Amino acid sequence: MNSRIKLNRSVLSILLVFILGTGAAYSQVDVRHYRLNIFLSDTTDEIRGSADIEVRHLQASDSVVFDLTRRDHSGKGMFVSSVVTNKTKEPLRFSQTADKLIVYSSSKRGTSVQYTITYSGVPSDGLIISVNQFGQRTIFADNWPNRAHYWFPCIDHPSDKATVNFIVRAPSRYRIIANGIRKEERTAGNNETITRYEETIPIPTKVMVIGAAPFQVRNTGNVKGIPVSSWLFEGEKNVTAYDTAPSILTFFIRKIGPFSYKKLANVQSKTRFGGMENAGAIFYFEESPAYPGVESLVAHEIAHQWFGDAATEKDWSHVWLSEGFATYLSNVYLEDKYGPDSLRRLMTQQRNKVLKFEKKRFTPIIDHVQSDYMQILNANSYEKAAWVLHMLRREMGDAAFWKATRKYYKKYRNKNADTDDLLRIFEQVAGKDLDTFFNQWLYRAGNPKLTLNWRYLADSKNLILRVTQEQPELYQLSFEFSISGEPGLRSVLLKDRVTTVEVPVATVHASVIPDPNVNLMAEIKEDPQG
Repeated sequence: MNSRIKLNRSVLSILLVFILGTGAAYSQVDVRHYRLNIFLSDTTDEIRGSADIEVRHLQASDSVVFDLTRRDHSGKGMFVSSVVTNKTKEPLRFSQTADKLIVYSSSKRGTSVQYTITYSGVPSDGLIISVNQFGQRTIFADNWPNRAHYWFPCIDHPSDKATVNFIVRAPSRYRIIANGIRKEERTAGNNETITRYEETIPIPTKVMVIGAAPFQVRNTGNVKGIPVSSWLFEGEKNVTAYDTAPSILTFFIRKIGPFSYKKLANVQSKTRFGGMENAGAIFYFEESPAYPGVESLVAHEIAHQWFGDAATEKDWSHVWLSEGFATYLSNVYLEDKYGPDSLRRLMTQQRNKVLKFEKKRFTPIIDHVQSDYMQILNANSYEKAAWVLHMLRREMGDAAFWKATRKYYKKYRNKNADTDDLLRIFEQVAGKDLDTFFNQWLYRAGNPKLTLNWRYLADSKNLILRVTQEQPELYQLSFEFSISGEPGLRSVLLKDRVTTVEVPVATVHASVIPDPNVNLMAEIKEDPQG
């Protein structure tokens, strides 16, 4: 990254400290562990909770701030009744703002404290309580991007990763799914069941979840000791919908590295997304079993277990490290299974989507100014980011690209990273400077607009090809083309406004076929007579 961009990003980070005042990057504490006792009921949408939150104080302070939505005039939101610590056991003074819980307690730098917060309320978001297509009442967490704080106190930011235990008490007709391994399931009074899950790998709040529904559960395989299962609603007939999961899991372990979690559950759910990559417990949209593209969807969400869940972006503006990898790795899985034509077809479709999106919103992949995080889930962070990885793979070659990908994952597995972290590793493996590549594709809005002109010179029997970059800022890129009726792939480096190349051809009727292998993210127009 050049110094200008680094300076701008440093200034932005300082501003965000004052503007946001939350998240581990801007917080005075680092959460190490959540132990969440959740009480669910069929007679009310109100939940009761008790959260034991173990934190390490990063600096001396007289208070600690958690993200938590307060009960509002409509009656939705969380009401905190008490806060104590493992140090004194005495009730602490606290206050609630619209979306913060402020606990007044003095702590020295480096000290670890467990805060126990007792609360209750009707979630206005984050925990979806509804009825599915079979008329069954269901309850599903749906936290992305920062909606966990609607139903439990937390540091609701991707950079603050922690281990988590869920202890869920619910009517016995429900089966409970959550992150981690189920450690206990026992009956209690009032025809209720207590289910306890334990996730020992640190994960961000965006992928910490519970789900409660009348499920039919199928074991679909075991991959290197990792049990794989499908959780489908009772009444769902497409019970094999997620059965590609074991083979997909096997492919990504071989391609990228070890799977971080001790199970992989694929769950039919109620989510606002097509799929949500909750760690070890993926939630898919309700109609997904009948969705024609379910294999690609399953591949996308399983890929997220590596990128987004294990290697997590430091901040929302770097979400391409999650969505771009998941999109491209899904493409690569399909390429491996169905052949290179499937990859070319997918990349063509995704390029068209990116170019269409550009006309609606002119913004870079790394969008620092967007404060509505849902808006960063767009064709840039998914499809264009996948294209960046595709072009980087072609730039470096397969062996180097996959070596760098594995090295990046190994270094940042169960940690956090940003684009500069990725850049440094890819440059090390490539053995060359990739600043220009990263700057023009990730930090610049828009895409190359190329116009091709060619004409035949009878005297020399050569074809003159002229390529013009029409967009305001010039790109530096490799432009591939072939000549109709002739073998071989040709390439020319574009870095000027107009690039001219002379190519020997065998026939007067020869024409140019631009980007025949679909390796360039660009809008290409042909004007043979220009």
